[in-house]
Amino acid sequence: MDKRDDIVEINLGELFSILLGRAFLIISAGLFFALVGLFVSKFVIHPVFESTTKIYILNKEENQTVTYSDVQISTQLTSDYAELIKSRYVLEEAIQRLNLVDTTYEDLAKVVKVDTPSDTRIVAITAKDEDPLMAMEIANCIREVSSEHITNVMDIDAINVAETANVPTKKASPSVFRWTIVSGFAGTVIVAFFVVLGFLMDDTIKSNDDVERYLGLSTIGLIPLSSDEQGKKKSKK
Repeated sequence: MDKRDDIVEINLGELFSILLGRAFLIISAGLFFALVGLFVSKFVIHPVFESTTKIYILNKEENQTVTYSDVQISTQLTSDYAELIKSRYVLEEAIQRLNLVDTTYEDLAKVVKVDTPSDTRIVAITAKDEDPLMAMEIANCIREVSSEHITNVMDIDAINVAETANVPTKKASPSVFRWTIVSGFAGTVIVAFFVVLGFLMDDTIKSNDDVERYLGLSTIGLIPLSSDEQGKKKSKK
């Protein structure tokens, strides 16, 4: 068996012409999927709001001025503070204070995010919820509980509130623009893939070049269809 029989040759020019001929179908599919993504993100998926509060932590001894070493130590400990903020004790205490009966520790951990910007002593606590007011209450409550917990565990005199959480006015997700663009792109790629797949799987003989390519035979001449045969062919279509 000739190894050349296993090689599939792709005519890029012909492939490009096929895609160009199906351009209307591909573009229409992209627009349709984009509209579907816009509709789903705007009317089907529930919006989620985020509220952020920030605390300022500085570990120093009482009645002493803040030194550079104090700043360095506090900066290095921000990751420890982040772990304490998302600890089971803090989250379960917040659940009790907010009376979140149907919420477990694992559920609350998924909607709370703690960020510690590098080279700072600021810790940002972000909570997300479908209710903007609840997102604010969760963030502020976790800040209060975690401040008490960090003070006890790390033996810190006090934790200052750098920023309280506010009621968010704009939703954090889903992004209508992102959903629309991604859905439209996905629809375009999917339809273009099936067009290319159909082209690659189509092994029918359409021209004398196909005879030489697939059968390895040289064409001596072409016999044109008569007008009657062309009419019959069109009527069958």
